[in-house]
Amino acid sequence: MTHNKATLPRKTCPVCQRPFSWRKKWQRDWDNVIYCSQRCRRHPRSSLLAYD
Repeated sequence: MTHNKATLPRKTCPVCQRPFSWRKKWQRDWDNVIYCSQRCRRHPRSSLLAYD
């Protein structure tokens, strides 16, 4: 089954507000994926404001 980026499911990260797409490694757990990266998982929104 082939996919192109336009047809993959997308979510928005609640920390950085950036959209991220489905990845094969999240295949079994996509419903539970919340954050786009480990950085967003570790840091609350307030600490990321300094980087923006």
